[in-house]
Amino acid sequence: MKLLRDLGAVPDEIRSGAVSIGNFDGVHLGHARIVQRLIARAQEVGGPAIVFTFDPHPVRVLRPEQAPPPLTWIDRKAQLLAELGVDFVIAYPTDQRLLQLTAQEFFDQIVRQKLDARAIVEGPNFFFGRDRQGTVERLRQMASAAGIVLDVVPPVEYEGEIVSSSRIRRLLSQGDVGRAAAMLTHPYRIRGMVTHGAARGARIGFPTANLDAVDTLIPAQGVYAGTAWLQGSMWPAAIHIGPNPTFGEAARKVEVHLIGFDQTIYGQPLEVEFLARLRGTQRFDSVEALKQQLRHDIQQAREAVDAWLRNTSSEAG
Repeated sequence: MKLLRDLGAVPDEIRSGAVSIGNFDGVHLGHARIVQRLIARAQEVGGPAIVFTFDPHPVRVLRPEQAPPPLTWIDRKAQLLAELGVDFVIAYPTDQRLLQLTAQEFFDQIVRQKLDARAIVEGPNFFFGRDRQGTVERLRQMASAAGIVLDVVPPVEYEGEIVSSSRIRRLLSQGDVGRAAAMLTHPYRIRGMVTHGAARGARIGFPTANLDAVDTLIPAQGVYAGTAWLQGSMWPAAIHIGPNPTFGEAARKVEVHLIGFDQTIYGQPLEVEFLARLRGTQRFDSVEALKQQLRHDIQQAREAVDAWLRNTSSEAG
């Protein structure tokens, strides 16, 4: 898979294929269904399977105060789409020039001239062009006139409700990372840089990596089981999001205890996946009571990661 960030010089290898246009935030099961159909169409027309997405989300340019926090950063989104079988991801720079294109201009300039698309695959709630004037029905008319095949893929449902990025965002904001993961193609992941904290965890025997500069949605306060990814290696992790009321701290932090890891990693990038919420944030009457709870949290986190790995291995097999 190749990630392109503009279409200034369009290589021949990305032309004459099948394209799907959208934000693909989170890369959930609905997106996976679209990609599945996209790949099938690409094979039929004998070209590449292309996802055309936007960087940043158009709302962040048009109405930044209303923009929801993203679920994925661009490189992660491309990685997830590659795992689904996409050949190219175009992360097109979102600017006013692009946003001022009418639906017809977007179709003519991007879909036809730049990509020379032979097939288009979208979901039923797709809009494009200035002021979202381009609907699926209008796209159908344009595609038909241009001799381009259009597929409109029905949404995926989970627990009787449509899977969507906004629904997943809502669940994460409630701390329900388990149900969110069930609708994503991978458990929810954030990234950040490890910075210096108060080092209280290390002093009581439970060192944590303080994660700063997180650029995606941070789940609700609480303690979670998950995995930490450092320099390509995975470690089971217990993750705390929120303040430290036992020590009188009100600032919200993201603290990651890498189970079985004992090296210094200040200044390094760290990625964290969330598998299950273990409990809420709480105040303890003593440091000893806190340590006892942390031992329990770490054991629960280890068991949750082991169970997830067994389940993942069985599905792969």
